[in-house]
Amino acid sequence: METLLSPSTLFTPLRGSRRSALAATATVSPRPAVVSCALKKPQAGVAAAPSSHGDPGAVGRSWVSFLHHGLAAAALSLAISLAPAPAPAAASEFDVLNDGPPVDSYVVDDAGVLSRVTKSDVKRLARDLEARKNIRLNFITVRKLTSKADAFEYADQVLEKWYPTIEEGSNKGIIVLVTSQKEGAVTGGPAFIQAVGEQILDATVSENLPVLATDEKYNEAIFSTARRLAAAIDGLPDTGGPSFKENKRESNFKTKEETEEKRGQFTLVVGGLLVIAFVVPMAQYYAYVSKK
Repeated sequence: METLLSPSTLFTPLRGSRRSALAATATVSPRPAVVSCALKKPQAGVAAAPSSHGDPGAVGRSWVSFLHHGLAAAALSLAISLAPAPAPAAASEFDVLNDGPPVDSYVVDDAGVLSRVTKSDVKRLARDLEARKNIRLNFITVRKLTSKADAFEYADQVLEKWYPTIEEGSNKGIIVLVTSQKEGAVTGGPAFIQAVGEQILDATVSENLPVLATDEKYNEAIFSTARRLAAAIDGLPDTGGPSFKENKRESNFKTKEETEEKRGQFTLVVGGLLVIAFVVPMAQYYAYVSKK
């Protein structure tokens, strides 16, 4: 009887195809008593599956294993949620350079921070200015610079790339706002610089663009700069610009020491969670085993 229903015969259909499994099932006649006998008397070397029913030790080990996996999953989930966000994609200032000046919009919002209303207002102002004074303003927003050290170098690079000759770029103005660095720059050809004046150029770079960008008021930073430059070109009185509030300015920037401190706190939290998830359950398990 044991020869007919040996483990190799019973488990052969599981390793074969479905057809062989059906053939094996049809060959072996169903005998409840024989099956019961085969299950009760396994051959030597085949260990019976352990049962946790009525075994306090197995129940304890199961509870410890459950706690261990649960705490590990919780620690991993919390570590992922607290992890710093992945670094953003490479800055697209190269696309701005290669695409050339906007044909009709006067605005290249690569950073995606300007509203439709602001774009429309800037376009209307710049188009009217170009029609009356033959001075063209181009406004650019980018998130981050990787090719140049600051906004001024990038603005000069855009001017040279878009308008390679002096004749082409003489009456062109380039206004750049870098949102991550909270800074801006204004540059242009000789006719533009003469029409605006050095004083207004310095004022827009030190007041309108950086002050409002620090408060993340990018729409106001661009439009107020456009109005101030247009007023200067039209020979109107200076509209003025905002000024830094020292307490506001200091709260917007983190020092290197503050950044390192935050990073150390994050590492400590993650390390503590990993200790709780792996060390504590193992200690509880060994304590339980030692009591038996």
